[in-house]
Amino acid sequence: MPRTVDHGERRSELTDAVARIAARDGLQAVTMRAVAAEAGVSLRLVQYYFENKHGLLIGAMRRLEEQSNARWRARLSNTADPRAMLHAFISEALPTDPESTDFYRVSAAFGELARTDTELAAEPLAGGLTRLRSTVLDTFRAADLPPDADPEAETDALISLCNGLSTAVLLGHHTADRAVAIASYHLDRVFR
Repeated sequence: MPRTVDHGERRSELTDAVARIAARDGLQAVTMRAVAAEAGVSLRLVQYYFENKHGLLIGAMRRLEEQSNARWRARLSNTADPRAMLHAFISEALPTDPESTDFYRVSAAFGELARTDTELAAEPLAGGLTRLRSTVLDTFRAADLPPDADPEAETDALISLCNGLSTAVLLGHHTADRAVAIASYHLDRVFR
């Protein structure tokens, strides 16, 4: 009797291998052969699921984004309070654990690569940022902010602050705990 293969699971195994290589060694180290070796499968199997490196990279970024969104949703499931929801965003947006650190490393590298690769730049992955911004904006709008607060500006400020702090953590300028404290301080000032 032939073995049943879960193609979605197999693709996930391969894109997880891409993410591990990219986080550890950089995107330049991602090759079809390297992914096969990392995943413990044949090169032909990688080629069966992904036509080229571009497809591997897109698949890996989509998978990382899905995982990040799932972690954030899990944190949000415990609260309906907008302030607590925004603190949950901070906890996921900053590189505070191996998963969020890998996500930020790979997404930053992907963003740099997409800057010069028109094919990658055309991918709908930017939709992830649009969805993220929309969720954070909706949360600010639902919050009890001071009358002079601008939810759109606060959304952009918090996302930008978290991006900058994430880079500072990866470069060793701040610890993850310090970055969380800075972003939380900012958020507390918004809610004054």
